[in-house]
Amino acid sequence: MLSPVNIDDYNYLLPDEQVAKYPVSPRDNSKLLVYKNGQVKTSVFNQITDHLPKNAHLVFNNTRVIPARLYFRKESGALIEIFLLNPVSQNGVIDQAMEAQGSTSWQCMIGNKKKWKGSILEGDVLLNSKNIIVRAELINPENNTVNFSWAEENVSFAELVKAYGQMPLPPYLNRATEAEDEYTYQTVYSKKEGAVAAPTAGLHFTDEVLADLKVHGLETSYITLHVGAGTFQPVKVENALEHEMHSEQMVFKKEFLEALLENHSCVIPVGTTSMRSLESLYWFGVLLLEEEGVENFRIPKLYPYKFANKKLPALKDSLKEILSFMDSRGLQTLIGDTEIFIFPGYNFRVCKGIITNFHQPKSTLLLLISALVGEKWKELYSYAQSENFRFLSYGDSSLLLP
Repeated sequence: MLSPVNIDDYNYLLPDEQVAKYPVSPRDNSKLLVYKNGQVKTSVFNQITDHLPKNAHLVFNNTRVIPARLYFRKESGALIEIFLLNPVSQNGVIDQAMEAQGSTSWQCMIGNKKKWKGSILEGDVLLNSKNIIVRAELINPENNTVNFSWAEENVSFAELVKAYGQMPLPPYLNRATEAEDEYTYQTVYSKKEGAVAAPTAGLHFTDEVLADLKVHGLETSYITLHVGAGTFQPVKVENALEHEMHSEQMVFKKEFLEALLENHSCVIPVGTTSMRSLESLYWFGVLLLEEEGVENFRIPKLYPYKFANKKLPALKDSLKEILSFMDSRGLQTLIGDTEIFIFPGYNFRVCKGIITNFHQPKSTLLLLISALVGEKWKELYSYAQSENFRFLSYGDSSLLLP
């Protein structure tokens, strides 16, 4: 039986003036809080290589944010906002849904839904010198499933959304999307389209910093977790364990698993999304070892905590079991979903530290940080505020090596 997690214990005062509304330029000039060997100090992000362990294996999330906010206007003049969440068609695989041609169905959040009333909405966009009509039909009002269709051949949903949609900035920025956000709200290594929020810890990296990592012989790997809107969902219940944890889709390449098996002694994820993915990967190996007939990679919210008093397999054994699973099915790519909830009391199985931004009070992300550094989070956040660090998505960074 898990003890309650009182969310009020993870609260702090965050004045609006400490929330970064825009990023610094260049992006690697942001401040860097370094917590290492029990000491805290201030540095600059472009010097992060100086503070990383020599055997560090950095893992990046290469998801790319899509302009997931789509607006349609009814003939009556009512404006309907459709915010893409998860694909329903194309087997629910985000990469496949983004490549869909002709039509695709998504679960969405819908603004001004009462005014929609079942009619087919239409919008138009200029793409490849052609005017394309985009249609949106609410095919399942109960779970907000919307079917999008367009007649133009050889036009993918990704191309359509890029031309038609708007970048979904975090709600706490309290400002409209600007043209510059299309660049600054993407990591320089973003590749796989499908996220509705950026993996913001990676926003500080530049090509120069990535090159510096290689010069110093540090290993870097890439995975994909398509960040969902649930990442911004505040915890509104007193006992955080009752919070409805969001599910996110992950993609791992076989070569990544093999690289991780070779170098897993000092894995440092870039961001909470990479951390959730890596820890979920370990638990999938446990699932395969513990249960027969497992076919789906899905990690429930509290799955790790059922093993509190049980000896668990080593990371290498978990990874070997996953690779065996892939080999037996001829898989080069492993796709899974996780709603893993990492909070104080969690025992990290893969990650030895993290590169991350500063998170909202009473958030699941702050609980994750507390799981890693313990009560020290209060001192770190107090230090950051006293040193005028900038907070949240466009804010400054930290390297936490407890």
